[in-house]
Amino acid sequence: MVGLTFALIWSCPTLAAMTEETKNFGLDMKITGQSEDDRDLGTQRGGDVNGLGLDLRPWVYGESGAWSAYAMGQAVTSTDIIETDTLQESEGTENTSNNDRQTKKNYLAMREFWVGYSGFTPYPGEILKLGRQRLHNDDGQWRDTNIEALNWTFDTTLLRANAGVAERFSEYRTDLKELSPKDKDRLHAYADAEYQWTPGHWAGIRGHHTHDDGKLDYPEPGVPSDSLDKKQNGDISWLGLQANSDAYNWRNTNTFNYWGSITGMSGDRDTVNPLNADGTAPAQPKSSGDVDGWATDLGVRLRLDPQWQVGAAYARASADYEQNGLESNRSNYTGTRSRVHRFGEAFRGEMNNMQSATLFGSWMLNDEYDASLIYHKFWRVDGNKPITSDGIDAVQNNTDDVTGAVLSSTSLPLNDGEKDLGQEMDLVVTKYFKQGLLPAALSQKIDEPSALVRFRGGVFKPGDAYGKEVDSYMHRAFIDVVWKF
Repeated sequence: MVGLTFALIWSCPTLAAMTEETKNFGLDMKITGQSEDDRDLGTQRGGDVNGLGLDLRPWVYGESGAWSAYAMGQAVTSTDIIETDTLQESEGTENTSNNDRQTKKNYLAMREFWVGYSGFTPYPGEILKLGRQRLHNDDGQWRDTNIEALNWTFDTTLLRANAGVAERFSEYRTDLKELSPKDKDRLHAYADAEYQWTPGHWAGIRGHHTHDDGKLDYPEPGVPSDSLDKKQNGDISWLGLQANSDAYNWRNTNTFNYWGSITGMSGDRDTVNPLNADGTAPAQPKSSGDVDGWATDLGVRLRLDPQWQVGAAYARASADYEQNGLESNRSNYTGTRSRVHRFGEAFRGEMNNMQSATLFGSWMLNDEYDASLIYHKFWRVDGNKPITSDGIDAVQNNTDDVTGAVLSSTSLPLNDGEKDLGQEMDLVVTKYFKQGLLPAALSQKIDEPSALVRFRGGVFKPGDAYGKEVDSYMHRAFIDVVWKF
């Protein structure tokens, strides 16, 4: 599929002509070392990660008048299944009966391929793109992923806006041949706008709607279930207000920065009912109901001098709130060029039945170094409902009384009534080298120098909600070496 996609793209005479005219192409090379221990909090044997990976990303970009086009491939080889991509979900290898979604050490992929048109208005920050592309907003809590989309962007001094539709049809990877169940037949429609009402201060509104009409997979007595079976669908909408002092722009020199957002969610969902305890089919194959929730994220950051900043942040999501599925939760909220996970590099919490308090300090030296030291404390909002975390995969094992063999495993249920999820310390340090070699039109969107070395790490200590049988600490750490040719 990857090779066919390349062939189709370059068979287009228009794109071939643009490429010949501008000759913009290159190669991004990334070497990643990962160390991870006790993602399962000690509830399973093995599961640790220690490996080294090479990630090569060839790209080509062309312009002709108001038209532009871009394509980026990817080739990854590694000694273990590691994360070379911060946009990649940390879901690990899924247990499936057909092996169609088994993450592998080596794979080929297409990250992006799109055609753009910027001739609707005279503003240089306006463009309509069609194809697989990076959708991104500043806080990373609404959109930050590569996905097939028709997306319009309008970016000027006083007004910024986005509108589009997106749906994931494939992972475009040689190892992940099937989509995750939550992505199957799920259409996203979104729009946002923000206005600079006074110099350096923005206020805006944003909305998102998901229409999920995928066919549900109902369990059958005597037939083993598959993790790729689709168990939920429905329609959900999000509407939010936000304001900030350009706080996610690491170049701003404000003495005081702030950000704040509040979001409401409402919709309906159908959920497949499981088999009865005796293995027979339930009387009703599915249950339906409304889903509602709200979430907020607040933060302040104070610049002590040109190099040092300190800040605090608070986030809360109601018990039934959930994010739209396109988020990464990574942003520049600490005030440096390095994007950091808002809810811990190790824990990687999500806005779902969770509140967090965060303290951080950051440092930048010219364009050569930056560092962030961050402390997080996490709680459940409702002590009797689950949470979602992209970084923890603790399980509860059902073992044979005689042999001790593991018969089955399910997600570890949190202790009823206990709200303390734990705490975490993160450290992110980066050394930058000479500035980027990308064309100006691309460098506006890909704000990285041509080379860097970065350490990202977090240590998480589970709280009472996880019980006393889990390990006392888990960690996840990366060293990235990036060079853009």
